[in-house]
Amino acid sequence: MTLDDLVTRAASLVRPGHRAILGITGSPGAGKTTLAEQLVRELNGDGTPRAAHVPMDGFHLADVELDRLGRRDRKGAPDTFDSAGYAALLRRLRDEEEDIVYAPGFERTLEQPIAGTIPVPRTARLIVTEGNYLLLDDGSWARVRSQLDEVWYCELDEDERVRRLVERHEQFGKDHDTAVAWVLGTDQRNADLVAGGRHRADLIVPTAALPACDGRPLG
Repeated sequence: MTLDDLVTRAASLVRPGHRAILGITGSPGAGKTTLAEQLVRELNGDGTPRAAHVPMDGFHLADVELDRLGRRDRKGAPDTFDSAGYAALLRRLRDEEEDIVYAPGFERTLEQPIAGTIPVPRTARLIVTEGNYLLLDDGSWARVRSQLDEVWYCELDEDERVRRLVERHEQFGKDHDTAVAWVLGTDQRNADLVAGGRHRADLIVPTAALPACDGRPLG
């Protein structure tokens, strides 16, 4: 399996009169964001916006709300997202009743969601969405899978995944010991939960098929 194979498979999901939504999931640091961005770049190579990247991370609850709920020390866990809002956005994208849909993004330097930062025009026939909990079948997360044509599971070598995840936390402000503690604690609990849905994926994307991160944090 190569990146070209993945691009071909993603493109094949689109049919006349049918906007397709591809989900990419995997544990924290497995390479979801990097793969999604690469697929969209390849599919939009001639400048026509045929594909759009809509990450799940835009539905993080803001820190002020996490503080109110007493969940900030578990930021990134399933109940620290607006899962119902995410499922509703996917439904809007699939229904295609609007010329343009604005999706929220996530600003890594601020570690906060930002509303209305991702425009999705009607010309985007493939939506690539990625996040940890696309295959979770609990609560509002269970409404996500039905909106997706396929879900791919990124499976990065575990030692490399942990190394890159620690590096990412350090890049965005944590000291080394704090980053390691977070990765082996909160992130690992989330990774174990995500891995429980692996068997429900339509495709397992192995390490060899994942694009290099080129110095960027892997999702």
